[in-house]
Amino acid sequence: MTRPLDIQGHRGARALFPENTLEGFLAARALGVKAFELDVGLSADGVAVVSHDPALNPEITRDASGAWLDESGPAIRAMTYAQLSTYDVGRIRPGSRTSFLFPDQLPHDGARMPTLATVLTALPDARFTIEVKTDPARPDRTASSEVLTDATLAVISMCGAAARVVMESFDWRVQRHVRKVCPDIRLAWLTRPETIRNAALWWDCAAPVGSVPEAVAAEGGPIWAPDYTDLTEALVKEAHALGLLILPWTVNQPADMRRLIDWGVDGWISDRPDVALRLAC
Repeated sequence: MTRPLDIQGHRGARALFPENTLEGFLAARALGVKAFELDVGLSADGVAVVSHDPALNPEITRDASGAWLDESGPAIRAMTYAQLSTYDVGRIRPGSRTSFLFPDQLPHDGARMPTLATVLTALPDARFTIEVKTDPARPDRTASSEVLTDATLAVISMCGAAARVVMESFDWRVQRHVRKVCPDIRLAWLTRPETIRNAALWWDCAAPVGSVPEAVAAEGGPIWAPDYTDLTEALVKEAHALGLLILPWTVNQPADMRRLIDWGVDGWISDRPDVALRLAC
């Protein structure tokens, strides 16, 4: 490789370490990972927290007594940060689907759901792509897109991190709001087949007339973040011709990584950033 690739650890590096935990981010950083993708939600008392799921995930969550949760919940937005901090998210539940996906993940018992401020402060030299987790099909599950986006932007400003973050969402209202109130923040536009089919809902606009890269370019880019399984070499060429950078997700297999390198993508998000970094050298 002669051109640099932007390799980002997905939720830290969740194939290796507990996802979206401070311990996981720090362990991945020690392996040489310099950029990360993470997800943000909002607690009942207005704290921006790092969590992929809108409710506690029983496959990775134990209560204060050490017992695994029987089912999903409670919702992140229904608990204060002090209440969220009583749960241990440092280990995968044995026998769960996640345990089969990531059998090599090293546990870190005692890991708690971190605040966004904690992660940005603890890794001052790392770059972050921050996904604002809202769902226009289930607006009751999270804070509104505007409220959650504003809370995220407030933390970024407080930490002086604007120059090293990108904000993204499948819910394109998020990026439009960021552009309106904080135009210096770089944006990525997440897509997957479901959101493309239901563009009127997820993009808050009429169904696109042209291609997905054309829709992203019309929003001002600069980054298109597609599901890698939905990407073709022709789409890569089209996106580049439109001036877009392409950062697909979630690319874990070496064969897929090599193919994407051959196609000329600008980087990717991976649960195995260690493997990706070796291939990208």
